[in-house]
Parts: sequence; C-alpha cells; structure tokens
Amino acid sequence: MLDNLLRGGPEAVTAGCLVAGEWLTEGATVDRVGPWTRRVVSAARQASDDDVRNALAYARRGARAVARMSPAARAEVLERAADAALARRDDLARLLALELGKPVKDGRGEIDRVADTFVVSAAEARRIGGEVLPVAGWPRGVGTTAFTYRAPVGITVAITPFNAPANLLAHKLAASFAAGNTTLVKPPPQAPAASAAIVALLLDAGLPPEAVQVLHGDGRVGGALCAAPEVGAISFTGSAATGAAVARAAGAKRLVLELGGNAATIVCEDADVAAAARICAAAGYSNSGQSCISVQRVYVHRSRYDEFLDSFTREVGKLSVGDPLDPATDIGSMVDDEAAERVVAWAAEAATAGATITTGGRRDGATVLPTVVAAPPADARLVREEVFGAAVSVLPYDDFDHVVAVCNDSRYGLQAGLFTHDVRRITTAWRELEVGGLVVNGSSNFRLDHVPFGGVKDSGFGRESPRWMIDDYTVVKTLLLRGISLFGDQEGTR
Repeated sequence: MLDNLLRGGPEAVTAGCLVAGEWLTEGATVDRVGPWTRRVVSAARQASDDDVRNALAYARRGARAVARMSPAARAEVLERAADAALARRDDLARLLALELGKPVKDGRGEIDRVADTFVVSAAEARRIGGEVLPVAGWPRGVGTTAFTYRAPVGITVAITPFNAPANLLAHKLAASFAAGNTTLVKPPPQAPAASAAIVALLLDAGLPPEAVQVLHGDGRVGGALCAAPEVGAISFTGSAATGAAVARAAGAKRLVLELGGNAATIVCEDADVAAAARICAAAGYSNSGQSCISVQRVYVHRSRYDEFLDSFTREVGKLSVGDPLDPATDIGSMVDDEAAERVVAWAAEAATAGATITTGGRRDGATVLPTVVAAPPADARLVREEVFGAAVSVLPYDDFDHVVAVCNDSRYGLQAGLFTHDVRRITTAWRELEVGGLVVNGSSNFRLDHVPFGGVKDSGFGRESPRWMIDDYTVVKTLLLRGISLFGDQEGTR
C-alpha cells in the first residue's frame, strides 16, 4: 500500500479504508483536488456504517493482542518506523505538497518531526511502569502492600487536522500504540493519502494489524467513533466548534482537545528587533500561516514599532511564493480557495477600518501573498478570531502590563512569544499570560515534539506529546496484597 500511495506521476492515488486488517478501495470515494495543481491528486474511499461497526468489533478483539505486546516490542516497531519515515522523506513531502500545497521544504521538516515523534514515543514506551505505595505509613495499611501500574485504555480514536496531517497523526497513533492500545484513525478529508501513507509505513515497520484502522469520511463517521461505548480515549485536533461537537458525542470519555488559537508575540523595547522581525517573518507564514500557533498578532513597544514594522515588511517581502514542489518555495497554497478568500477579506476589512496593508493583501487562487497589516483596530476579525492563514497583524503598545492584559483578552490561549532580555518581564509573562506555553526570544510558532503542548480556554485541554499523551491513554490499576507487607507489620502501641 505504501508504494502505491507514494508512487510518482500525474495519476491520482486512492487512499483506502483499513478495516479489520484489510485495505478497502472498492466503493464510494471522494476526490481531493490539489490547491496548487488544480487537479485531482487523491481519492479517499469513504467508510460505510458497516465499516464502522466492523472496525469497532475488530478493535474489541484486537485490543487484547496489542496490550500483550511488551513495551520493548512496541518500541522496536516505532524505531523502525522512524528510520522508514526518513528513508521515504522526499516521497512523503511530495504527497503533502500535492494534497495541501505545502512547500516541500516544510513537508520535509514535518516528516523529520514524524521520525522524532516515533523515536520519542518508543522511548516513552520503555518508561511505562508503576509504583509501590507507602500504605504502611497509616495504621489501616499495616500488613498490606499496594502497587500500581499503567494499563492501556484499550481502544482510542485519533481525529487529525489537515495542516500537519503526518506529524499530528504520528503523535496520536504512536503514543496510543506505545501505551498498548489499538487506534481508530479518522483522517482529514484534505490529506487522505498522506495520512494513509503514515499508517502504511507503520504497518510495514511491524505494527500489528490489530493496532490500527483507518476510516475516511465526514463528521458522521467521526461522531459515530466518538460515541462508541467501546472507545476509552479520544484525541482531536481542529476547530473549537468541532471540538465541542466531539465532546458532546463522546460523553464521559477521556479527551485531549487541541482547538486552535490566535497567538500573540510581544516585542519589548530591549529586544533584538532585527532578529525578532526575521523570526516572526519565517514563523508567521510557514505553511501559509496554517498552524494553530502561527504568529498572528505581534505587539511591539511604541519606541521600536516603526523600526520593527519596516524590518518585518522587508523580511516578509523576501519570502518566495510559488510551486510547492519547488525546493526554493517558502509559501505555497492554502488548503483551498475559500480559506484564501477569508484571509484576504479579513485584511481588507481591517484596512477599511483604518489599518494599513504594508505588503500582500491579494491572492492567486488558493495562494495568498504574505500579508502584513499594520495597526488594525482591536475588534478586527484579524485580531479577535483565528486567521489560520498568511496574514500577520502588527500593533503598538506602551505599557507591558497592559499588553499582557490585551493578549489575554481572547477566547483562545494556546501559546505566546516574547522578545526581551528582562528576567522580570519573562517571569511576569509566564505567570500572567493565559496560555499553555510561552516561547522567550522566539515567536509563538515554535514547538518541540517531546515537550508538553496544549492550551487553555477555547484552545482546549490536555497536552500533546508522547509522555503526557500516554497518561491519557492509560489507566492506573491498583493491586492490594492483604497479609503481605514489604514495610513491616507490627502495629503501633498507641
């Protein structure tokens, strides 16, 4: 299957559903038109109601087989998969470029992160354990020994987004398998072949067929999987509205929800403005700004505002826009024309309200020219909502405490950036900013895959990173041995 998905040439590839160990390609399909090529690049075989029922039945049977694998065996599979991902790096990046318009340089970076995520997940599989509890420290515990260990929840669901379909699938699937679970994958309709390729790569590396199934489809498929009583945990990445629907369908299940943001970066008066401008230009438009932590709002101290805006606009102007298959391209297409039009329209709205567009503000099909909007009003959609596109707002501020409050005046709280060398400001921002993560002397758009990642407020809850996801994908099981004590069994004299 992997070779079929990664073959070169102009022909569209078919991403099958993987149900009960078999790739199903016959049946109804939905085409994916590449936003740059403007032709059909892949087709996803749609899951039927029977497929969902069969997948759940197979998962119930398969969960026990996966749980019986030793952590060492799971880790070895993931390490082989990491090597395989690097070996097929260029082919996978090409598929991402075709399905999503993502520049191959960004796609190669994503596959490098997939390999890292597999290796980290393998290491975390080897660390899963438990503890001996100090029960004899209290009178009623004397004469008893208690242990815990972390057991798999059994069946998990992974619902992945289009913007980083390979690495976010790697996070969810690899951590779930490392914990000893079987996983039902619901890929994004915009990247069915890239998602199926990651699963096929894992299977070729030795992942047992009982450990994963793939079901392409619309929200009804995702809703059915989330509502299934057999499912023990769900990891979803996407919009806040869809995340709320996932939570309603799931009911009383473990949830890890990463729901986006409108990330802010603060540039203080003591910052290296040239470096800040260069970093924000690179981080604000990678993947055409389609990242939940992409630089969206940059607040610059008024004393450095003009300097930053000029430097930032120049840096943005250096970005190369074009064919995502060209290794020199920095900016390819957005996911579709509708998304591109939204970005251009929001920038135009801000300009009508008094902002200045210093560069960009136009689109060619699904490709948005990198757009800089200076001093939009605070209530502009470009500031208040999640842009998820190639536009960055630059705004002046006067007082540090006030700008922290302005950053917090948002329904989102995923990650923020801060450029300063003042340790007091760093400490204040870390304490006061209502976000899940703060990047100092970097923009909001920086992530290490082995570090906990997630937000507060409408940005969701739970943390994505193998170690922390394994906590959500396992349950603590306790063993009590009455009449057996490791700590002595003599009662107190009180």
